[in-house]
Amino acid sequence: MTDYGFHASHEQISPGQLLEDVQRAERAGFRMAMCSDHFAPWSAAQGESGFSWAWLGAALATTGLRFGTVCAPGQRYHPAVVAQAAATLAQMFPGRFWLALGTGQNMNEHITGDKWVDKPARQARLEECVDVIRRLHRGEEVTHHGLVEVDRARIYSLPESPPALLGPALTPATAERAAGWADGLITINQGLDETDRVLRAYRDAGGSGPTAVQIHLSIAPTLEEARGIAREQWQNHALDDPLPADLATPKQFDAAGRYVPDDKIAEGVIVTDSVPELVSRLRRYEDLGVDEIYLHHVAADQGPFLELAEQELLPALHRPGPPSST
Repeated sequence: MTDYGFHASHEQISPGQLLEDVQRAERAGFRMAMCSDHFAPWSAAQGESGFSWAWLGAALATTGLRFGTVCAPGQRYHPAVVAQAAATLAQMFPGRFWLALGTGQNMNEHITGDKWVDKPARQARLEECVDVIRRLHRGEEVTHHGLVEVDRARIYSLPESPPALLGPALTPATAERAAGWADGLITINQGLDETDRVLRAYRDAGGSGPTAVQIHLSIAPTLEEARGIAREQWQNHALDDPLPADLATPKQFDAAGRYVPDDKIAEGVIVTDSVPELVSRLRRYEDLGVDEIYLHHVAADQGPFLELAEQELLPALHRPGPPSST
């Protein structure tokens, strides 16, 4: 049975409020959570971007939820630092932390002043970083020369079991590549057909770990209000590749996303005024065979959604139901 988690969006909500939100999410009935790891928001309208690693320590210490985050080692973060941070959380909170490792986005990585390289180079760099992190989590002293440089690194405070390393994938090609190294796969809702292609690519390439989907949604008392929330907060996420990976600043994203139509936004955000409709649409993702679904209500104020989740949405989702109609 698919389990449901809460997505904590650092780009949209201040760290202190987001900590209260994830605590409220646990009381509402969510069993797990994940968070973003950004240096900058997608838009000036979002206006936040807390440091996820500091926040994760507080969130794990003040809830009983299992947590994960999506991180890009290799430019903003040295892989040895990522390995140390992940090992510390996994040691303090055994079995409750996972880490997804991706190729990153220029909006977060350009701050180092290093050149933003193309996707093939970033993919190769990522796989070097994965190897470094796994070796460090095994307790090895690591020296590595390549797209990243590591000199005699060793982690002295290790967990009994290393955290799972997941592969985030938006395309079948990336999912297929992740099958070779990842302990599981996480993707986002891009429509049922495309999401299914990503998941199948991982499985067909030999990926055997658990799979997860992060689903962006906007639910409000009226469709007009739900569309307004999605447009104000998440229109810049609807841009076509390669813009999401290559644009550098919120100002650039705002300029590119200014004229994105509502139907384009709705391709990546479930927009609805109905809990039964939302449940039905989420069931279709369950039918793809995913193990976990993380719900991201794209509003800056999570209060109404968490109340709705506790009273109506999660009770409905936790009840076994017939397969959805397609």
